[in-house]
This record gives sequence, C-alpha cells and structure tokens, in this order.
Amino acid sequence: MQESEFKYFKEILESRKVQIMKNISGFNDELDQLNSLELNDEADHASVGNSSMVESAIVRQQEQELREINVTLGKISTRDYGICEMCEEPIGFQRLKVKPHAIYCIDCREIVEKSR
Repeated sequence: MQESEFKYFKEILESRKVQIMKNISGFNDELDQLNSLELNDEADHASVGNSSMVESAIVRQQEQELREINVTLGKISTRDYGICEMCEEPIGFQRLKVKPHAIYCIDCREIVEKSR
C-alpha cells in the first residue's frame, strides 16, 4: 500500500472516530435525560424503556466500531494496515473503501461469519 493510501484511510478513520464519539456522547446525554423524567403511567415507562434499549444497543454497536477503528489506526501507524488477519493477503482497496476498519478480506469474512 502506498503512503497516500495510508493517509487517505487514516483521515477517513479519524473522521469516523470523531463522529462516533459525538454519537456516543449524544446517546448518553439522551439516556440521562430519559432516566431523569418523571413518568406518570405504565405506557410512559414502557416507552422510555423501549427507547433506552434501542439506544443502548446502538451505543454498544458504536463502541465496538470505535474499538475496531482504534485497532486499525494502530495498524496504519505500523504499516500493517490492509492485510487480512486470517489469510495474510492484502484486503482489496474497494473493500477498504466500504469498510476502512475491515480486518478480513471478503473470502475470509464469509468464512468467519459462517462459523459464528
């Protein structure tokens, strides 16, 4: 991978990292607001509980993506970025454009997903 490609993906990942951190902060603020509401009946409790569950799931997914991005940024700094963790072949440029924090090539990703 060329230096310009490392830089390109690093910028994308850092931008996404900032966005995720803003999202998580916003979700946490919303959860705090929901928890501080005075709820009058069971429907209010159910509605808030439902919203809390959905937002918590989104936060967990975003936190997982953030961890993956941090690992990927480390790989960029050591120039190990873009190599499949399973077969150790280069991950396709188009795949990295779609998912810059991918750790598997397309073929290995399918194998991993089928084994889950």
